Amino acid sequence: MDMARVDLEGLNPVVSSRIAPFIEEILQGYGELHSFHIVGSALTPDFDERRSDINSVVVLQRMDLGFVEFLAPLGKRYRKRGVAAPLIMTPEYIEGSLDVFPMEFFDFRLIHRTVLGDDILAGLDIRRDHLRLQCEREIKSKLIWLRQGYISSLGDRRLLTERLSDSIVGYIPLFRAVIHLLGKEPPVRRHDVVVDLQEMTGVETGIFERMLLLRRREITLSKDELTASFEQYYAATERIGRIIDELPA
Repeated sequence: MDMARVDLEGLNPVVSSRIAPFIEEILQGYGELHSFHIVGSALTPDFDERRSDINSVVVLQRMDLGFVEFLAPLGKRYRKRGVAAPLIMTPEYIEGSLDVFPMEFFDFRLIHRTVLGDDILAGLDIRRDHLRLQCEREIKSKLIWLRQGYISSLGDRRLLTERLSDSIVGYIPLFRAVIHLLGKEPPVRRHDVVVDLQEMTGVETGIFERMLLLRRREITLSKDELTASFEQYYAATERIGRIIDELPA
């Protein structure tokens, strides 16, 4: 398999220039893959070349630990260039995991670009009851994390800022899934996801937008503002949780 079969046309030029040599090394050193997919923010307007990772999924015909060993030294080198270690899967693994990770696979289905091989992600059949159950589990886990994260920050402004701003990224796939469960095709851009969530649930989601701004370092918050933001963040998360609880399976 050679690079002539890799289709990077139309990608953000920064993404293309960073991922191309990574794919080339894989093909030269390993050879035949089922497919290679770019997923996540690298395909969206939210991509920030200074901070965003380029995430991918490598699908093998069958699981081969030799490939994992081959990939390990590449992962360390390319991590410095903003290319995250890819998720390694097989068609069999994907088929058997849709009930366990429906939210993640829903996000892959929504936001992916197959640059090599068959597009196995486009037709994933994700059951509503599985997706709703994972949303419930995720939101309740986030409430626990918020409580523990706030306590363990021990009033450290820098640490609390870091934990709150990092946490918001994990909310976005959850919110897309909730929007889908409420009957609408979710948007890709993070800001649009937050806006749609408010329109569909009636929950004031401005605090989530503030966390996105905090993550992008477009705002800074004092210790008192962080405390107030945490309280609003937690309360909004609780309200979203109640809405998920009421969703039919």
